[in-house]
Amino acid sequence: MPAQQLSIVPGKNQITTASHKRPSASEPKPADTLASRPCVEDDYNRSAVAAVANIVDRSLHAVVARFTFGLSPAALLGANLDWAAALALAPGKQMELATKGIRKAARLVNYSARCAINPGVEVGTCIEPLPQDRRFSHEAWQRWPYNLIYQGFLLNQQWWYNATTGLRGVSRQHQDMVEFGVRQILDMWSPSNFILTNPEILQQIFRNGGMNLVRGLYNFLEDWERTLGGKRPVGVDRFQVGRDVAITPGKVIFRNRLIELIQYAPATERVRPEPILIVPAWIMKYYILDLSPHNSLVKYLTEQGYTVFMISWKNPGPDDRDLSLADYRRLGVMSALDVIGAVVPHQKVHALGYCLGGTLLSIAAAAMARDGDDRLKSVTLLAAQTDFTEAGELMIFIDEHQLAFIEDMMWQQGFLDTVQMAGAFQMLRSNDLIWSRVVHEYLMGERAPMNDLMAWNADATRMPYRMHSEYLRRLFLHNDLAEGRYLVDGRPIALTDIRVPIFAVGTTRDHVAPWHSTYKIHLLTDTKVSYVLTNGGHNAGIVSEPGHSGRSFQVTTRESAGSYVDPETFVATAPKKEGSWWPEWVAWLSQESGAPVLPPAMGATGAGYAPLADAPGTYVLQS
Repeated sequence: MPAQQLSIVPGKNQITTASHKRPSASEPKPADTLASRPCVEDDYNRSAVAAVANIVDRSLHAVVARFTFGLSPAALLGANLDWAAALALAPGKQMELATKGIRKAARLVNYSARCAINPGVEVGTCIEPLPQDRRFSHEAWQRWPYNLIYQGFLLNQQWWYNATTGLRGVSRQHQDMVEFGVRQILDMWSPSNFILTNPEILQQIFRNGGMNLVRGLYNFLEDWERTLGGKRPVGVDRFQVGRDVAITPGKVIFRNRLIELIQYAPATERVRPEPILIVPAWIMKYYILDLSPHNSLVKYLTEQGYTVFMISWKNPGPDDRDLSLADYRRLGVMSALDVIGAVVPHQKVHALGYCLGGTLLSIAAAAMARDGDDRLKSVTLLAAQTDFTEAGELMIFIDEHQLAFIEDMMWQQGFLDTVQMAGAFQMLRSNDLIWSRVVHEYLMGERAPMNDLMAWNADATRMPYRMHSEYLRRLFLHNDLAEGRYLVDGRPIALTDIRVPIFAVGTTRDHVAPWHSTYKIHLLTDTKVSYVLTNGGHNAGIVSEPGHSGRSFQVTTRESAGSYVDPETFVATAPKKEGSWWPEWVAWLSQESGAPVLPPAMGATGAGYAPLADAPGTYVLQS
């Protein structure tokens, strides 16, 4: 029988053959054998329906996510149901909570009685606020009846913390989500947020004849108008990029679709032969490390005799939705190293990475070590995570439900918007970033003076869809980098391959990269590690110029053959030093650097890297 070529006629349930030979009686008819199979049209229809359904679902998620700052209602509901079911089946926990409630009520009654018996006499408190809680620090809160109001609130807050934690069978993720949600509600209903229960506001009203409320209303309307108009906050105009901040002299010597590379002018007659490459986070603009002249890390380094290069990331838009983490490594770190090699040939590079830029630098350094690329002299990581198992309260937003929701939001617009990103970070510190502002600016009528760090914080950037999805899934959710599953060019990398010295910095009040998380660099590398723990938060702890009052830090060094010291032992035993950690780092750099030489030229015209523009360049100005 000659071979037949079957074809299906679109729109008809018929099969034709290229041959005109009629089948014999013993041969099965084509219709008999194929009639029960789905036709191509049915397959097409099913796939089309599935595609439409997927688009509808993702579009709905994207719309909802705009109002929830990326929080998934399904994830929140699942966490609360898990907690409620566990509590319903835990009579022992219920009895414990009832007992705690009775004891707390008795403590409050006892405190009230002591205050009534001894009016005007300090009788102590029945509960103290947490160290970071400054809502009730004013002396007016210590007078009746406000002392009873805030003490009752703190006891209630403590009871709810006991109620939402410590339940057997509830996953840590769900426990943290429920505790976080309850804390947001309690913070919203704090007595400090309302006129009649806040003595500071009442004093301000009596002192100003109510004009503070008028000023507060004006502040609110002004902020509302700016928000609707897409304008930046009040006072930001005093810190213009290139005029007031980011003014260290330099030239843009290279530009591609993702970065501009800035080379800063030397400030000394001779410089160390090894240049410094700074890889900032692209979640914000680079110039946090080049703020005002008095607190610019870049300026400080040039004055210490170093040649400094800075990556300035492009602010991505919808057309950049498919940029990946691999693109950021290749077009960012590796391209910058290639250019630096042309400007300062035959010299290794001190590389510094901040926050997300530090994570990217760790990936690049591990891949370079694996591939025998020895262009790095040292690696410095500022508030940068390489292990994400203890990534703090950001992990509340990281599970399959949450990531799918965030991805759908980014899928629709091509990026994570600055407002959506800022909303999530504000919820992590709602007392400081939301309610404190409401009280002081809208109820007390006092505008907080804008400073350069606050202005920088308002100059946010977007995150490309593909890159941010990879970052959240591969690093936060699956922890691929720390566990040896992260692929670069199709092969896994390991941080243990890094052999150059590492200088790592963590900050005590970091809510983005908790210092216990950054401290894990000791567990992931076999090289020499110097670790600094400085006071302050994720940003203010890093921008810690010499002369900044109230700064202190602890530092130790573990040699490559040294033993591991756990973080609690480190805090208990590491000597405490007053002042900025910057001089400590520069002293460490000097030990890893050669004798000073003449500064290199600005750019490398012969190699195709002629200066293109004055610093700070053009990418940093994109909104």
